[in-house]
Amino acid sequence: MTFHAVTASVGVREVNLRDDRECARIDAFVRERVGSPFHLSAWSRAVARGCGRRARYLVAERGGGAIAGVLPLTEMRSRLFGRALVSAGFAVDGGILGDAVEALASGAWELAERLNITEVELRGGVVPAGWAVDDATYLGFARDMAGSDEAELLAIPRKQRAEVRRALGHDLEIAIGRSEAALAEHYRAYGESVHNLGTPVFPRALFRAVVEMMDADVLTVLHEGEAVASVLSLYAGDTVYPYWGGGTARARSLRANDRMYFALMAHARERGCTRFDFGRSKAGTGAAAFKKNWGFDPVPLSYAKRSAGPARTVNPLDPKYATKIALWKRLPLPLANAVGPWISRGLG
Repeated sequence: MTFHAVTASVGVREVNLRDDRECARIDAFVRERVGSPFHLSAWSRAVARGCGRRARYLVAERGGGAIAGVLPLTEMRSRLFGRALVSAGFAVDGGILGDAVEALASGAWELAERLNITEVELRGGVVPAGWAVDDATYLGFARDMAGSDEAELLAIPRKQRAEVRRALGHDLEIAIGRSEAALAEHYRAYGESVHNLGTPVFPRALFRAVVEMMDADVLTVLHEGEAVASVLSLYAGDTVYPYWGGGTARARSLRANDRMYFALMAHARERGCTRFDFGRSKAGTGAAAFKKNWGFDPVPLSYAKRSAGPARTVNPLDPKYATKIALWKRLPLPLANAVGPWISRGLG
C-alpha cells in the first residue's frame, strides 16, 4: 500500500514483513540510526504471532529508494480499551525513527482512516507538528554500566548498594536460558508479580515469540530450587533492556529482585554490553523510585497522539481503573492468569 507523498522527494508505503529482504533493509536502517529493539522488524512480527495483533509497518523512501524513516505500528482492536494504531505495540518505544517525520505521521493517520481507526499513538521519537504530547506520565531510566562487579557496586548509591550486598549474602542461584523450561519459570514469577500489581499478564505466546525471534534471554533467580524472580531481557547494539521482570511474594525478603538486576548487569557485560536501559516507569511510583535508587537519572518520555474523538486510556493509574484493579488483585492467581492474556492483548 502506497500513501500520498507529503513532499515530492519522499513517499510512504506499508511493507510486507513476510518479505525477508524488506525486513533486512528495515533492520539495517534501524541499526544505523541506533533505534530501539522495538523498531526492529522482529518485534512487530513477534507481537503479531504472540498476541494476534496485526503489524502495520510504514517506511518512508526517497526517490532513489533509500529509506528516510520507519514507523512500526500495531493494529489494536479491543472491546474494553478501544481501537488504535500504536507505535510500537506492547513496547515502551518505537515512534518515528529517521528524517521523514511529517510524511510518516501523515501516512499513519491516512492508514488509520482507511482502517476506520480513530487514534494513532507514538511512543517516543520526534513528535509530529500538531499532535497532542504527554511528557509527564512516563520516565525513562538508562545509564552506562561499570566495567566490573566491584565497580558497579560502587556506582550504585549507598543505600541501594547495601540492599545488593544483602542479596548477595542469601543462598540464591542464577539460571540463564532460552528454553521452554526457562520461559515457564519466568512466566510463573512474572505472572504472580503483575497479579499483585492488579494488572493482567500477557500471553505466554508473546514471551515465547520474542525469545525465538529476537536477541533475548531469561535470567531467573532461584531459592531452594524455586524461581523467586525472573526477567526477560532484550539485547540491541551495546545495550541490554530488562523488559519483563518480576518476583514472587518471597522475592522481597530475599532481595531477589536486587540480585536479579545485579546479575543481569554482569551477564550483559560478559555479552559485550556497556549500557543498561532500565525501561520506563510512571512518574511518582515506587518503580520509578527503585530505579532512581540504583543510580539512574529519570528522563521524561514524550508520547504523542492524534485522535478523532476521545482518546483511549490504558494507564492503570487512571482513577477509573482503581476499582477494577482492586478486584483483580483478589482473583485467585490461576484464574487471573487464565483470563489475563485475553484482556492484556487489547492493551498494547
